[in-house]
Amino acid sequence: MSSKHPIISVTGSSGAGTTTVKSTFDQIFRREGVTAVSIEGDAFHRYDRMAMKAELDARKASGDETFSHFSYDANILDRLEEVFRTYGETGKGVTRHYVHDEDEAARYGAAPGSFTDWEPFEDGSDLLFYEGLHGAVVNDEVNLARHADLKIGVVPVINLEWIQKIHRDRASRGYTTEAVTDTILRRMHAYVHCICPQFIETDVNFQRVPVVDTSDPFIARWIPTADESLVVIRFKNPHGIDFPYLTSMIHDSWMSRANSIVIPGGKLDLAMQLIFTPMIDRLVRDAKRT
Repeated sequence: MSSKHPIISVTGSSGAGTTTVKSTFDQIFRREGVTAVSIEGDAFHRYDRMAMKAELDARKASGDETFSHFSYDANILDRLEEVFRTYGETGKGVTRHYVHDEDEAARYGAAPGSFTDWEPFEDGSDLLFYEGLHGAVVNDEVNLARHADLKIGVVPVINLEWIQKIHRDRASRGYTTEAVTDTILRRMHAYVHCICPQFIETDVNFQRVPVVDTSDPFIARWIPTADESLVVIRFKNPHGIDFPYLTSMIHDSWMSRANSIVIPGGKLDLAMQLIFTPMIDRLVRDAKRT
């Protein structure tokens, strides 16, 4: 961690809602006058789209049915840790973009499925904001968690996550339900061993829980809405968290444990604004004092 150049890391599995979280943080940054430099987890994939397909085929041919973007070795996590370390020490670093579709291709001037060139961060940022799959990884090779000043986990319960992935991949990528199911099964090993352990490291976790039937996610006809969900918010260290204030400000919320509150799904943005605005102000204020 660095008091002068703080890092916020948002970690969640695919389709968990981390992009929505980024939008909320962007609002906070804009309102509080905070200059943030952002990096995406996709930028640190090891393979572009064509190379990933070739690697998947090679792994399958060798009998490995568990390789996916969730896997540690599908990503250059040592490079990501170096970016975290360098930013914490100097406020500088580099990143690139993974180009997902034609719209992004027009924006970045690179083909869909490819990476842009590495480019340095702009000078003068107050903090670094990461959003992706591996922002709190701790294993034998890297320790990303130790470099981040505020670590946030965003994850839906598993059936809801599968529903979201099935609907997204069918609608935006043209995949069949069977193809998405194969991807889910292939990812499960890395989900258990690479994704879930990060939520032990995070300071605050948000878990969305549907209150409608999701017992068979593979036949669900629509994604449960925010109003059909609750969100469980767990604080790793509840010391200093004003729970009475939060439950009074967020209608229909309540404490479920000494370190957890439950809120209506539609109040997620408000909850994040209330929780993280003072945390971000404190990080930036402390940074400017050093």
